[in-house]
Amino acid sequence: MAASKYGNRKVFVDGIKFDSIAESKYYEQLKWLKNAKQIKGFKMQPRFVILDSYKKNGKTVRAVHYVADFEIHNLDGSIEIVDVKGHETKDFLIKKKLFEYRYEHTLKVVTLDESFGWVELDQLKKLRRKVKPKSKAKIPRNEEFK
Repeated sequence: MAASKYGNRKVFVDGIKFDSIAESKYYEQLKWLKNAKQIKGFKMQPRFVILDSYKKNGKTVRAVHYVADFEIHNLDGSIEIVDVKGHETKDFLIKKKLFEYRYEHTLKVVTLDESFGWVELDQLKKLRRKVKPKSKAKIPRNEEFK
């Protein structure tokens, strides 16, 4: 089997093929939340039109779709759209903007981090900036010894 472009390994859980181990773990968490009655339910691979098809110069251009990883139905009736990612590609960032422009649903991008567990990718970036290793100690200049 050829290596994935982003280093992900396809994995099967409950006979379902997932694009990454992290995505399969998120699925297992959602199953647990549903069984514990913490969420109403969830759908996998929900599909959204982000650009309608159109005609130009007599040719039909197909619609552009965004396929998320999960659609979560919360107890309060709200719906969250979740994508499990290790990092955001330029293509994904464009699709995310088009999705957010067209739809009211919240789009969360989550990742599984060894230190923090499940965390939104934007939040993880902020946490990592705070935890950056400290720079080398400042070496005093000669005039500071006078």
